[in-house]
Amino acid sequence: MNEQQRRIHDELMKRFTADGRLIEAGWQSMLLLVLPKDAPAVQVNEMRKAFFMGAQHLYAALMSIMDEDSEPTDADMDKMSLIHNELEAFRMEVTNVHTPGRG
Repeated sequence: MNEQQRRIHDELMKRFTADGRLIEAGWQSMLLLVLPKDAPAVQVNEMRKAFFMGAQHLYAALMSIMDEDSEPTDADMDKMSLIHNELEAFRMEVTNVHTPGRG
């Protein structure tokens, strides 16, 4: 990501997060950095659905796997580390394969 893309990304994240739309911020970043500028509307719409369904799945899974204590337990933190590692591996895979299309 070049400097201009980083600034745009950071501004989008701040603006959408302040409005309570963190997932939308991630989608807009992906749209900006990954999808080709000439992607057909149907592709953009279907990818947006997939992006949000993935986010919804992760959120629902996190809510169901956490221990019932009021504070995160060591087991909770271990689960979060596993999720982090899985998502980081995916990010690296995508970064190594795809070139940003909208920057």
